[in-house]
Amino acid sequence: MIAVATMALFSQVSTAQDKLDRTVLPIQEPERPKFSELDVRNVEEIPPFFEVKPPKEAPNVIIVLIDDIGFGGPSTFGGPIQTPTLDRLAKSGLLYNNFHTTALCSPTRMALKCGRNHHTANTGSIMESSTGFPGNTGQVPNSVAPLAEMLRLNGYSTGAFGKWHETAAWETSVSGPFDRWPTRQGFDKFYGFIGGETDQWFPLVYDGVTRVTPPKTEGYHFTVDMTNQAIGWMKAQQSITPDKPFFMYYATGAVHAPHHVPKKWADKYKGKFDKGWDNIRLESIARQKKLGVIPSNTKLAPKPEDIKDWEVLTPDERRLFARQAEVFAGFLEQTDHEIGRLTAAVEEIGEMDNTLFIYIAGDNGTSAEGGFVGMYNEMTYFNNVTEKVEDLLPLIDKWGGPETFPHMAAGWAVAFDSPFTWTKQVASDFGGTRNGMIIHWPNGIKEKGGIRSQFAHVIDIAPTILEAVGLPEPKSVNGTPQIPIEGTSLLYTFADADAEERHTTQYFEMFGNRALYHDGWFARTIHRAPWQSINMPPLETDVWDLYNIRDDFSLTNNLAKDHPEKLAKLQALFMSEAKKYNVLPIDDRVIARMNPAIAGRPDILGDRTSLTLYDGMDGMLENTFMNVKNRSMTITADLVIPEGGADGVILTQGGRFGGWCLYMKNGKPIYTYNYLGLERFTVASSSSIPAGPATVVLDFAYDGKSQEDLGKGGKVTISVDGKSVAKGQVEKTQPLIFSADETADVGLDNQTPVANDIGIGREETRFTGKIKKITLEVK
Repeated sequence: MIAVATMALFSQVSTAQDKLDRTVLPIQEPERPKFSELDVRNVEEIPPFFEVKPPKEAPNVIIVLIDDIGFGGPSTFGGPIQTPTLDRLAKSGLLYNNFHTTALCSPTRMALKCGRNHHTANTGSIMESSTGFPGNTGQVPNSVAPLAEMLRLNGYSTGAFGKWHETAAWETSVSGPFDRWPTRQGFDKFYGFIGGETDQWFPLVYDGVTRVTPPKTEGYHFTVDMTNQAIGWMKAQQSITPDKPFFMYYATGAVHAPHHVPKKWADKYKGKFDKGWDNIRLESIARQKKLGVIPSNTKLAPKPEDIKDWEVLTPDERRLFARQAEVFAGFLEQTDHEIGRLTAAVEEIGEMDNTLFIYIAGDNGTSAEGGFVGMYNEMTYFNNVTEKVEDLLPLIDKWGGPETFPHMAAGWAVAFDSPFTWTKQVASDFGGTRNGMIIHWPNGIKEKGGIRSQFAHVIDIAPTILEAVGLPEPKSVNGTPQIPIEGTSLLYTFADADAEERHTTQYFEMFGNRALYHDGWFARTIHRAPWQSINMPPLETDVWDLYNIRDDFSLTNNLAKDHPEKLAKLQALFMSEAKKYNVLPIDDRVIARMNPAIAGRPDILGDRTSLTLYDGMDGMLENTFMNVKNRSMTITADLVIPEGGADGVILTQGGRFGGWCLYMKNGKPIYTYNYLGLERFTVASSSSIPAGPATVVLDFAYDGKSQEDLGKGGKVTISVDGKSVAKGQVEKTQPLIFSADETADVGLDNQTPVANDIGIGREETRFTGKIKKITLEVK
């Protein structure tokens, strides 16, 4: 009887899901019964195993996040780029026209998935520019548990697909730690890239924490691949456990640079941007008013002074810039098409009505990082190199294809952020922070095609989902007390378009651009333009503006002189909020912070000047490899050459759009330095290396006097078994970065090749001899 009574109690506890304490995660298992009966046949059947299930009728949740598209780009919000999937969801869901992001990708993504301000989560900027100050360290604390972990510990299946960009740069090596990788941040499944961008034709892809080679398919494109993976995971999960809801985070690399898209998509827009960005802005604001996504009294905010009027551009400039926009537009429409495939799959398995589908059109405004003329290779921006129209014109027919790594002119970013002035990076203007959002949930939202205008912020998404699912905010997760969620659930807006606004105060800050929203008022200062990375003015000299955004949607009527006391109060409130959320001290350095030594963040190799490498060590991201830029280096490779000679890569870093490579071809050692894909400097031996053991030494003597003497060239000497076999000169080098996702590799070139004559891909570039070890030394 004792055994039976204990069993009944266990069964009762295990099935009473509604009585579980969900504020402490993971949910504690009930005490296991103890038995005194010897023979199992004398005991009643055991109860089911303890299992945590979500609340009854909890919906599936899908968050779709597009990269680098602003409010005025998609057709749903009056823009010139067709987004039929977003249009369709808007007609049967709710459109939010006052939703805000942080103005930059990593911070928005972190805030989205944890419900706290980005500085609370130590993500004041992108991971690669983290510093040593609280709020900017790049390491999300355990006290800031992500939404995915909350849902997973409450019985959801969880999957993330696409872009991550939330792992500290020095934590991306094989040594980890992997605590801040997706599969330790609440996701059962991850398929995507870990950094801020990737080559869409030749991406660096991880499945969980394992780097994988993407499938070889004709016309491969990463957005298609990630969609296939997302659909496959969802269908399998629902097939095996149809009563178990899923949470999917689907975050495309599109439409962040590089703007890679099949030509057929770009060609759909041929001629449609010939009228120029000024006319596109005028047409967009007219459509926005007609659609009702902006108030009828909205004025078109002026362009930044640095952006030229279209009519003063030369014919060559217009032709180049128009093609850049065509490629970008095709990229966005292709992305929306892939999201359409995802929604069709949800409908196919009968789960659309029971899915809370949140489609966020942009993690910030459209990017102006392409500069005034655009870029054939986006890495020129990060190396302070300005490209020229005359050099870009011959590449028009290749724009968007595998031979380019392109970005568009900043004038288009302003146009696709209509009706606002500024763009991505400008956290103090709605062009940088206001993004279109659609929420679609037939089982939870009755109104179709409604517009919601309450102020909302990306930190509101996590609490919205928790409330919709029926879960409390956890007080403790995995043994760590939690910082309370700082966002406000938007569920109150679902049934009432006129509901009183609940998110009434919000600070904004990014690289010195800062602002405060409070009860319909907006105080802000424009500290720097997105194309300005040096010579910023002192923060203390910044001039603040004041706007009443309930009467001034696009920030065109500065009331600072009319209401100086109001402005002063909001400035003081900004400082109070900045102190509260670890925004201070403000750091307006941009590219300089990419250097760990300057930024004060960890460097996995620290002060080491020597690195021993072995065959099989490939896929090493730039922030976890020896920094060879702006300094001399020596590579000593102990090899065994087979009969007939060796071919392939010995050691390389970077790829088609910048890097260096020591390799062999026809048995001869060669060194190539690829300067931003624009110039290649090659030093090659005229004689082959005979079969047997051989020591190949590459010595690069940097011409600069110190590491502060940036981007100089250097003298190259190749030696074999102590004898010099080739000498030459590299005229210039990349001072700051080789690539966002191309890697350093031993024995092969992992993605795109540095050199033009070694093939492409892991197998074609693989070294055919034996690599015993390689020593890389820097001076």
